Amino acid sequence: MTHPPFNILFLCTGNSARSILAEGLANHLSAGRLRAYSAGSQPMGRVNPLALDTLRELGCATDGMSSKSWDVFAAPDAPPMDFVVTVCDSAAGEACPYWPGAPVTAHWGFADPSHVEGDDAARRAAFAKTAQDIAHRLRLFLSLPLDKLDRLSLQHEVRAIGAGA
Repeated sequence: MTHPPFNILFLCTGNSARSILAEGLANHLSAGRLRAYSAGSQPMGRVNPLALDTLRELGCATDGMSSKSWDVFAAPDAPPMDFVVTVCDSAAGEACPYWPGAPVTAHWGFADPSHVEGDDAARRAAFAKTAQDIAHRLRLFLSLPLDKLDRLSLQHEVRAIGAGA
């Protein structure tokens, strides 16, 4: 019997670039093992167009992606999260809402590609590099026997991925 998809929430302050990239890549790379979402503590209200372009270039679906508050996922009718991963240092330091079900939490910090200055090629390269870095960590995550490890082991392994171990 196969395990239903695990729910994973990627958090960033603005929910416009890194968390969006992580959501799209997780849904794409997991082949149905994950149901990924993203949100922000102070959402910008719009997704960075270069994040969407990058995801599309990698073959990821982008339909319905939006910049939204993490409060959406703390509501009583929200899907229960198995994992909550912060992808920016600002969000990692903020007091997060209470996540029902005590999901495994971790911080996987990535530089913000939207802060890169330069021409269009330089900015696109920054988004591509961030997507590559996120995909690498996701592949490590997906190599774990998620349905076989106990919670404490999962916590250790998922945090180790963020620490570069």
